[in-house]
Amino acid sequence: MGQALKILFLAAEMAPFVKVGGLGDVAGALPKALQALGHDVRVSMPRYRTVDGKKFDLRQVGEPFSVPVGPDSRRTEAVAGQAGGVTTFMIWDEQYFGRERVYGYDDDAQRFVFWGRAALELVKMLGWQPDVIHANDWHAAFAPVCLNSACRQDPFFAQTASVYTIHNLAYHGTTGNTILLFSGLEGQVKHLDIEAPGTVNWMAQGIVHSDMINAVSKRYAQEILTPEYGFGMHDLLKARKERLWGVLNGIDYETWNPATDPHLAQPFDLNSLEARAANKADLQRVLGLPVRADVPLLGMVTRMVDMKGFDLLAAVLDRLMARDVQFVLLATGDPNYEELFGSLPRRFPSKAAVLIRFDEALAQKIYGGSDMFLMPSRFEPCGLGQMIAMRYGSVPVVRATGGLADTVAHFDAAKGSGTGFSFGDYTADVFWGAIEQALNVFANKAEWRALQERAMRADFSWAVSAKKYEELYRKAIEFHGK
Repeated sequence: MGQALKILFLAAEMAPFVKVGGLGDVAGALPKALQALGHDVRVSMPRYRTVDGKKFDLRQVGEPFSVPVGPDSRRTEAVAGQAGGVTTFMIWDEQYFGRERVYGYDDDAQRFVFWGRAALELVKMLGWQPDVIHANDWHAAFAPVCLNSACRQDPFFAQTASVYTIHNLAYHGTTGNTILLFSGLEGQVKHLDIEAPGTVNWMAQGIVHSDMINAVSKRYAQEILTPEYGFGMHDLLKARKERLWGVLNGIDYETWNPATDPHLAQPFDLNSLEARAANKADLQRVLGLPVRADVPLLGMVTRMVDMKGFDLLAAVLDRLMARDVQFVLLATGDPNYEELFGSLPRRFPSKAAVLIRFDEALAQKIYGGSDMFLMPSRFEPCGLGQMIAMRYGSVPVVRATGGLADTVAHFDAAKGSGTGFSFGDYTADVFWGAIEQALNVFANKAEWRALQERAMRADFSWAVSAKKYEELYRKAIEFHGK
């Protein structure tokens, strides 16, 4: 191991403070794993109104400070809390972050640019000079853009390299170009061909200005170079291909641990897999489904959006419900899908349970009690659900795309190998074929038990991925300024 690094990790959400999706899980776990490797890691995120200051013992950092905003400046303040031993600096501004949601406002670009600018001003005020700033998705793109433009004139950041992680290329953060005046970058960054006249695409700018770029799985890093998955940015990424890596996300093995999970009726591990049956029975009781050990229980914990394969799921529902199965879906999202799937329990009261809400405790019961976990995604940059499912002994049925392809090995009866079931073509018939194969294998208890054990032995801990990020940071430092 080389010299310890000072790393500023920027993410718009972070568990346990606030979590909307997988980014929150990553931000809550990766900095902790990096710190365990001996690095000095600090996280910055906005302090949203929903973050409970008393619960997390948030304390003010220094005095209120000025953040450049256009030709003027704005006074703001920062508070700090601890998560897993990692210090998290939260930028607090009532106008921008005193709201109920994290995302989904017309001024999101302005909100997140202000946070990025304030985060840079804060570490400068504290005299803590990062070797690397790791920015996650378009919300944090201001930092690498500034480091490669306006901030280059600042001696404090002259040696600070940048890493930009693409968690989902579909979200661009496109806004009007008056944001450049607001951000202090007017005249400092070039208009890109991909940007419509009068707009700024923060995802694209982050890609162009960062020292290193990474996607959250090796397969996804290759897929985004193609028109099908590139969302118009494939040529931009191709031009920087030598700076593009794929580093698979991990999961926090302390948080996601069936041996200690307080939400499970019966803790278990690889050596006590038979105890898992109590969790299936408990889940069935909670859902109001018949308690049967022999019926395969298929689960999903997800968002109801097209990318998650809900059109395929809708197309196979009748075939699925015609079989002797049970199905549980915990999700929120597209109102049309909420209505469609929300009717299932009325149509099939002994077979289907659909919960249209966010419920972390129930999610963990589904991981620990379902037999199979469905992820038929159209595209999936990494995916965490399949990793958690395998950790909990629920066998994944996935489409072979992005991180799903990198983490789930297709079952092979002849070789006695595989950790789940995968399918390639994005069609209902091919998806159904994978489900049907899983149902057939489930009927062979010895074969199913061996499959569960292989899935549970797979190692997706952050300790593995953190070492790859460490290498990525050193590459960024090497490339910085070149």
